Amino acid sequence: MRPGLVVQHARLPDRSSELVRCDIAGIIGFIERARWPEGATEGDFIEIVLRRDADLWAHPDRVLFDPAARRGVRDFFHNGGDTAHLFGVCVDSLDDLRMPSGELGVLGPLLHRLRVEDDIALMLVPAAAHMGCEMSRDGEIRADAEVLYDELLAHCREMNNRFLVMDAPRGLHGDLLERWVKRFRERYPENRSFGAIYYPWLCERDDVFPPSGAVAGLYARTELEHRPFGVKWPPANQPLRSVTHPQVELGWDEAGRLAEQAINPIVVQAGRGVIVFGARTLTHDPNYVYVNSRRVANMIMEQLRRDTEWAVFETNNPHLWDVLERDVMFRLGEFYSAGCLEGRRAAQGYLVRCDAAVNPPELRNAGQVNVHVAMRPVGTTEQIVVDLRIGGDSI
Repeated sequence: MRPGLVVQHARLPDRSSELVRCDIAGIIGFIERARWPEGATEGDFIEIVLRRDADLWAHPDRVLFDPAARRGVRDFFHNGGDTAHLFGVCVDSLDDLRMPSGELGVLGPLLHRLRVEDDIALMLVPAAAHMGCEMSRDGEIRADAEVLYDELLAHCREMNNRFLVMDAPRGLHGDLLERWVKRFRERYPENRSFGAIYYPWLCERDDVFPPSGAVAGLYARTELEHRPFGVKWPPANQPLRSVTHPQVELGWDEAGRLAEQAINPIVVQAGRGVIVFGARTLTHDPNYVYVNSRRVANMIMEQLRRDTEWAVFETNNPHLWDVLERDVMFRLGEFYSAGCLEGRRAAQGYLVRCDAAVNPPELRNAGQVNVHVAMRPVGTTEQIVVDLRIGGDSI
């Protein structure tokens, strides 16, 4: 080194973001016309951020929400939940939710709000379980809530990082429930890995209520007890709190049959209490049969999206590709070391590629950078391929 010449080694800036949380819930409730706030119109909503159930009971607007949503908040926190966003959507009546609403319908403003709220990972809508069911002349079972569920599942798929905890519709049991779930799984199959359904309803002494609030609390509790990568644990084989018994007591044979049909059973286990005994999504896709497989993939895709946001408007050249490939490899290495990805060696659990082959001229001219990721979330048997596009479409 020449006299007078000083070389200072500067550390590259830390581009990684904080680890994504998957325990924060969005609880959707409804406000019927008689309780609308002054000046409200259909589709308007209010939002309350809660850290404990007492926050709702102390809030002056608590009486606006439907009873199922209020009960869902209580059950979520009593079962280990930490943070929830409670939404109350103004509707004329729940019958308005039987038909598709679309972006311009009653759910449009809420969905727009949810798109800009990154942290919500669990969604539930307890009031949907109270909507009715009917049987057509040909014996087909239709639930009034299925269109609402369809729209929320499509939203979860659009966002990639959300999962819908669903309830069995009120009054559906046995063969009728199985027939409805079988038909529902065939509708829009591309969305079905983003949700799971639970049965039966629960009781606390004489109160009877849908299980989604308690189950979502169990999801959050499982993650928080095994942080920072608790999402890899299936939210099952754990007791529910503030529950005395299920509305319908299931035998083990019946519970096993329901689980095979993607209906997660809730059972009584001697000495342990009321137990969630299933962790299956509604999909037929073998890669996402289990809730933890879907949610691990959700978490990783959302984490990579946040980690790579810095690359927007950077010069799109081989240097950028090398940096992105290295950063994504490093993050996936963290997930692999934590047991979120399968494979005896890292090379079997994930693969990352960002070069000229995956970034042809037409993609670069469109202002996009493409990172090709293949990974094996825990519980899957095949690799899942993800195209992480920066500057264009989402993951």
